[in-house]
Amino acid sequence: MTDADPEILDELLQHALEIQHRGLGDTPPEECLATDDLVDVLRHRDLFQALYGRPLDRRDIEDRLGVSRATSHRFTRWLEERGYADRTDSVYSLTGEGEIAAEAVVQFERKIRTADRLSPLLDVICEDHRDFVVEPFENATVTVATPADPYAPVTRFLTLLQGCDRFRGFNTTHMVPPGFADRYGTLFADCEVELVSPPDVVETLRTTDDGFGRALDGDHLQLRTRDALPYGLALFDDSVGIGGYDEETGAMRVFVDTDTAIARAWAERVYETFRENSTPLTADD
Repeated sequence: MTDADPEILDELLQHALEIQHRGLGDTPPEECLATDDLVDVLRHRDLFQALYGRPLDRRDIEDRLGVSRATSHRFTRWLEERGYADRTDSVYSLTGEGEIAAEAVVQFERKIRTADRLSPLLDVICEDHRDFVVEPFENATVTVATPADPYAPVTRFLTLLQGCDRFRGFNTTHMVPPGFADRYGTLFADCEVELVSPPDVVETLRTTDDGFGRALDGDHLQLRTRDALPYGLALFDDSVGIGGYDEETGAMRVFVDTDTAIARAWAERVYETFRENSTPLTADD
């Protein structure tokens, strides 16, 4: 997959998401699997994981799952009856259907776990973008504002920004503390920076932040404008992050960051897409 066309991958992903969303409400009740059947498959998650990619005999299944001979017999009989496994010389291998079921079970558990961890972010970003952030940020650090520490997400952002040689992002203004003295001139003095921000935010900065104008006059800050931005995206030297904001106050409620390769690749693609559809700003504008 490393040589696949990114545009084709994006199209396939969008198509897959459309299918998922269409399936949420359009499947006739008579075609839906019974709840007991779904629960039965999930109940055998450990069995699917044990057999995925590795044929096992019944003794191996007993050892891996720590179950009795009677239980392993019941497990293997269930697999064969459902068509999820074939037996050859007392060795059980998942069928094609069994492998798909195994993948679905693992992905279901992973997505539920990730959704729970990312719930503070998913609650504050546009629903059209929720599916796109789950996989890249599966094991991300989640920092949430609390009454005891309302600036915890800001602190996390500033920690990652410290010592950064290159910073890019869109809709990142609220990641900087309100009233932060000379914030653009100070934060980005030794950093190559490119930002995409809404025009009204830029106008506010022009009138309220002297450091903004001086930074724009220099050569370390490149600014672009775009009207609609779904959340805050930050690309640091070694990690990427997403900020979710309060709709009424604009304060950052949550900051989620990770240094995984999949998240970096995703963030680069997303940033370039928004950058290409933005307008460059100069000090004379």
